[in-house]
Amino acid sequence: MDSTRSNLSLGFTSSHINSQNDAVSFQIDSTFRNHTSSVPLQLMEQQTVLNDDKSKVDLNDNNNDNDKMVSMDLNEESKEDEEFRILGHSMCLKRRRDSSIDTASSHTKRSHVVGVEARKQAVRAWGNQSLQAADPDIFEILEKEKSRQFRGIELIASENFVCRAVMEALGSHVTNKYSEGMPGARYYTGNRYIDEIEVLCCQRALVAFGLDSESWGVNVQPYSCTSANFAVYTGLLLPGDRIMGLDTPSGGNTSHGYYTPNGRKVSGASIFFESLSYKVNPQTGIIDFEKLEERALDFRPKILICGGSSYPREWDYSKFRQIADKCGAVLMCDMAQISGLIAAKECASPFDFCDIVTSTTHKSLRGPRGGIIFFRKGPKPKKRGMLLNQGDGCDKYDFEEKINFAVCPALQGGPHNNHIAALAIALKQLATPEYMEYMQQVKKNAQALASALLKNNCRLVTGGTDNHLILWDLRNLGLTGKNLEKVCEMCHITVNKIAIFDENGTLIPGGVRIGTPAMTSRGCLEPDFETMADFLLRAAQITRAVQREHGKKPESFLKGLENNKDILDLGAQVENFATQFAMPGQDL
Repeated sequence: MDSTRSNLSLGFTSSHINSQNDAVSFQIDSTFRNHTSSVPLQLMEQQTVLNDDKSKVDLNDNNNDNDKMVSMDLNEESKEDEEFRILGHSMCLKRRRDSSIDTASSHTKRSHVVGVEARKQAVRAWGNQSLQAADPDIFEILEKEKSRQFRGIELIASENFVCRAVMEALGSHVTNKYSEGMPGARYYTGNRYIDEIEVLCCQRALVAFGLDSESWGVNVQPYSCTSANFAVYTGLLLPGDRIMGLDTPSGGNTSHGYYTPNGRKVSGASIFFESLSYKVNPQTGIIDFEKLEERALDFRPKILICGGSSYPREWDYSKFRQIADKCGAVLMCDMAQISGLIAAKECASPFDFCDIVTSTTHKSLRGPRGGIIFFRKGPKPKKRGMLLNQGDGCDKYDFEEKINFAVCPALQGGPHNNHIAALAIALKQLATPEYMEYMQQVKKNAQALASALLKNNCRLVTGGTDNHLILWDLRNLGLTGKNLEKVCEMCHITVNKIAIFDENGTLIPGGVRIGTPAMTSRGCLEPDFETMADFLLRAAQITRAVQREHGKKPESFLKGLENNKDILDLGAQVENFATQFAMPGQDL
């Protein structure tokens, strides 16, 4: 290297300048002459370069070296000759200036801003559309369903109307969050507030049923009561282990295990586990505990289940406890139908006797559609019999870990956080005096409806009801539940058909199930349910008349319903009656 000066000319391309012809001249002014000392391994020393306006630019910024060099080039006030140091030597940067560079850069910047704004507007356009604008087809169907609910009488025992607050939670932004796992132990991050919601929901669940958190735990993540029941089986049993619940035609639920008369397994509980049902007395409709105990001692189930879908009388939990202890079974209650009544102390509580209690959250509980599991924890009572998988002398319940693991990850993924938030709202309402009054009215209305039917020589299973539902046995009228159900639907009344055992144990679809929670939620009282009883009796008369003229077979019977004047008249009366009452959560 020449001792006085060396000239170096380089060509390079810059993404900001977009020119392949920029020549950069590096003039090295150095006193370095054959020095033997080493040069520090540093490409550029931390220096500042001054513009004409004395602003400083840090040339050793590791994040934006190139951008800052280019920004100096594009600065109209910058000098054509700029000095800096490289490899410890003072250097001079010379470049040819091109006005087109400034224009192109300015255009690029403007295009970038316009592009960002366009993307923002696009997100707003598709992300903030109303349902009516985004999908008119679905909107129209939903409006029709809203009208159907408002214009009709809802008497299906397992249905209800939720409040506006529950609806708002169900449609809230928490539906966006994934939260597999339990509070404080999620698979995903960002669940701080989801944890708060679920913990609060669990606390409210225990308070609603008067449970001590030291003795009871709860899982609010199941998607339904069927899911909740299966999680209990999965957590506590091995495939092929035995369970025992009320027979479905006797008023039980298929999730407790059920086989059709030809032996077909229609329940997952029966597919993966071995199930045997107990039955009601066909003359009384009441559970026969003597036969139940005899079958349980022979079958030796590992889980004995009480509770059902269509049982209008109180459950004697103490007798179930005695039988469970004798056969060494865990006692589980499915209180799905009557959970609201239990919370309001209008029905006997299973928590005094059972080990595990499951429920839906949308029936008499008047919450969102989902499931819930309560389980005992802490020390076991010494007087209890041997419990499942605890014959090793364990003196504490071990349900919590097994059930929680069965819910997630064994059977479910992320919980529905919008459901859990909505459930927390419903559970808060359970602890209010207003809810107690509501449940009392539900029972009064059921009694009024039952009395009105009985006065007209209708036959009710068990002769009446202790809760919110009635089982109307139609066999003495020569009707089937399916045909009456269809006529009622055409008259804007919804009930559901049920199977009833006759004295010989033959399965006959000879009845309908009627419940009072939904119309009580709309504000109906005893006189209103007496009016509904008149509507039901008229529907039964129409059904009989059509059956006499066209027969019971589906095709001919349905043909007889077409343009039936009596159905049209009754439907109009039902609609006039129903539209007198407000719809919870709706501006109707």
